[in-house]
Amino acid sequence: MSWSGWEIGPEYGLSGLVFASFLASTVLPGGSEALLWAYLQHSPEQTWPALLLATLGNTAGGMSSWYCGRLLPQGSPILPQQARVQRWGSPVLLLSWLPLVGDALCVAAGWLRLHCLPCLLYMALGKFARYWLIALAS
Repeated sequence: MSWSGWEIGPEYGLSGLVFASFLASTVLPGGSEALLWAYLQHSPEQTWPALLLATLGNTAGGMSSWYCGRLLPQGSPILPQQARVQRWGSPVLLLSWLPLVGDALCVAAGWLRLHCLPCLLYMALGKFARYWLIALAS
């Protein structure tokens, strides 16, 4: 891909994909699905690196939301998703990819002091599954 005489290779697209997927999983607005789809249209041979890096970035963003929740002081309920997280525990984070709800689930999991490793694994699995379905559709 060329831009004003500069050659832009797939590695720059991958770093942008990681950054966009990180931001998309924080409370900031944005989506990385369209970016992944467009990237795979341009570089289908990069499917696995794109899937893994988008999952890594999105999971890191989810864990940053988990950490923000962990920093919140204990006290009265703060999120409507708290009841779901208390009931289902870290497996509910398979749904952390959902817009708006997923961010709140991650924050609630941190606020409830759910253990980091299971949260990380369930988040990553849910986010990978979503990106994998997008890759299949591209």
